Amino acid sequence: MKKICKYGTHRVLEPAGALPQAAYKLDNAMDTAPNEIRIDVQSLNIDSASFTQIREEAQGDIEKIKAKILDIVDKRGKMQNPVTGSGGMLIGTVAEIGTALHRTDIKKGDKIATLVSLSLTPLKISEITAIHPDIDRVDVTAQAILFETGIYAKLPEDMPEALALAVLDVAGAPAQTAKLVRPGDSVLILGGGGKSGMLCCNEAMKRVGPTGNVVAVCVLEEDRQRLLSNGLCHHALIADATRPLAVLDKTLEANGGREYDISFNVVNVSNTEMAGILPVRDGGIVYLFSMATSFTQAALGAEGAGKDVTMLVGNGYTKDHAEIALAQLRDNPKLRKLFTERWA
Repeated sequence: MKKICKYGTHRVLEPAGALPQAAYKLDNAMDTAPNEIRIDVQSLNIDSASFTQIREEAQGDIEKIKAKILDIVDKRGKMQNPVTGSGGMLIGTVAEIGTALHRTDIKKGDKIATLVSLSLTPLKISEITAIHPDIDRVDVTAQAILFETGIYAKLPEDMPEALALAVLDVAGAPAQTAKLVRPGDSVLILGGGGKSGMLCCNEAMKRVGPTGNVVAVCVLEEDRQRLLSNGLCHHALIADATRPLAVLDKTLEANGGREYDISFNVVNVSNTEMAGILPVRDGGIVYLFSMATSFTQAALGAEGAGKDVTMLVGNGYTKDHAEIALAQLRDNPKLRKLFTERWA
């Protein structure tokens, strides 16, 4: 193996000089370098945009979904959807800790969830044992490598693994909401019925206080009812986020005709950029968390509409994001019950 690098470039096979996420192919041999952690993988949580694309391509056929995932990992040495570019995350057991790593918080045999993308994680799958299409989860017999700079969370003891996985999969979204939302803000959340959407709604409701307004957009009536009956937003609307003018009309009405201070796009389909940009005031913030986002469309679309907004890339990591996300379920029994019923 080449000289080891804390960012994992010693695993890059092509193109030379690339970082692991941008690389086309990684070396997924499971001999552990001194600065790596080897993991016996139990489950993959595929990024929602990626799993949706694979499921649609396979027309819902489970065996075709399995074959597509295996083909991607075989060709690339990692789980990175070539269409969406995104990956997901995993849970598993620490099998080996490199001799150059001196981490005192984990040991061999600990259950962890990786908090870096599968799109940069060397992965070797022996078998896919089950596909759970409703929750984007893939149970596997597999091994993976975590680099020196890779972040992870030990699985909490106060909730089932599947529940923790569902939350940690989207931990960056509620944590970024906590950083960005201020008292009195009007907040728009596209994709409010999904995992990240519900967590963002819950966090936004805590942050805006009595003078703020949290409005969620979803596609299913049952999601709208869940959000409202569990107090996760002030208003919930049914709208197609791929039709930005229709979203604009409905969302402005729900905010007393005023534009929003901030919007969060956490949908899992493409062509929704402008639905989160048009309703936001000049000087406001548009947070693009969805991996289905075209940042070209977002930038040029905002320019074409004359919207002077700050657009933030949905970095899935921010300080203490795992703890902030898990606290959502500990602090809100209704939200925990919803997550348990739907995703665990």
